[in-house]
Amino acid sequence: MPGPLAGVRVVDLTAMVMGPYCTQIMADMGADVVKVEPPEGDNTRYISVGPAPGMSGVFVNVNRGKRSAVLDLRSDDGKEALRALIAGADVFIHSMRAKAIAKLGFGYADVAAINPAVVYTNCYGYGRRGPDRDLPAYDDTIQAECGIPAVQEQLTGEANYVGTIMADKVAGLTALYATMMALFHRERTGEGQEVEVAMFETMAAFMLVEHANGAMFDPPLGPAVYPRTVAPNRRPYATKDGHIAVLIYNDKHWNAFVDAVSPVWQSDVYATLERRAQQIDTVYGLVAETLRERTTEEWLALFRELEIPAAPIQTPDALFDHPHLAAVGMFETVQTAHGPVRFPGVPTWFSRTPGHVRGPAPELGADTAAVLTELGLEPAEPTVDDAIAAESVTNRRVGVREAR
Repeated sequence: MPGPLAGVRVVDLTAMVMGPYCTQIMADMGADVVKVEPPEGDNTRYISVGPAPGMSGVFVNVNRGKRSAVLDLRSDDGKEALRALIAGADVFIHSMRAKAIAKLGFGYADVAAINPAVVYTNCYGYGRRGPDRDLPAYDDTIQAECGIPAVQEQLTGEANYVGTIMADKVAGLTALYATMMALFHRERTGEGQEVEVAMFETMAAFMLVEHANGAMFDPPLGPAVYPRTVAPNRRPYATKDGHIAVLIYNDKHWNAFVDAVSPVWQSDVYATLERRAQQIDTVYGLVAETLRERTTEEWLALFRELEIPAAPIQTPDALFDHPHLAAVGMFETVQTAHGPVRFPGVPTWFSRTPGHVRGPAPELGADTAAVLTELGLEPAEPTVDDAIAAESVTNRRVGVREAR
């Protein structure tokens, strides 16, 4: 099945995770994504374990279903090939700093001169309109600057990052929806445009969804924090034999829990959501005392009977064997040159144009010749310099593997 983005051509100059995650979803949805890489490749090829040098697990997942074309954009031939790609593209997306992409001659004005209808998406650390526009950015630094370690400290007593590259992934999803909105506008009007997605601005907006709270008003009605999420007792509850996650939140769930369990601390003081919200950490502590009285399975059985949201504590490894994910077909196994790869698949469902994993991640430059031929350009013959460069990259890959 072709997917909702069938026929869309994406020229992808992104690296690491933010941009590649965005374009991975485009590929899953049927777009032809041409990943343009420098001769040394995307650094993400080398950052984790993989079945072969340059094919790390992180890279393989966020670049599945794409084609890799190696173009040296410092050379005239590389620039000529990229211009030819742009001429037939619907989307041009990059994650270079503004000065770097402009120096290469592929800023928005340059690209729009070639293809006025293109949607041109910039993936930045900080937006160009602010004083921090030229600062480097990674997930950890953006997590820190948008307030995640600070709220974690309120919750746990220690400043920590969350255990996932949240800023990269949220920004990647934001780049995806921003690009799709621009494509929708183009379908309505025929107009291409430039789009900018910055990690810091994205994560500031993300964190302030609930944490803006009383600070939004003039005068402020309280600090920028949503108290429930940082209550120290908000954590998985200890049971008689393990832990459980449960949120006994609205009045229906609360009354069902109290009626079924009859805890000694039940009181009209906690009878409504409004009253509980005003002393939420105390409420969490009282529930914690009660949940120690039974096993995890006993509580899960009761909460399912009462239709109260609850779940066991699982590891990411356990997701590969989760019965619900298996039933909905979450995982897709793709045969690759290095054996079968079981990908976490497309989490969305379409009745007419479903997405799916389009294929494996590409080896570095695997599609260069094919892409150039499609553009009517002659693939360059390997030179002595190319061989030396390839050997250098191979040595680098081996060094990274040995360092791991």
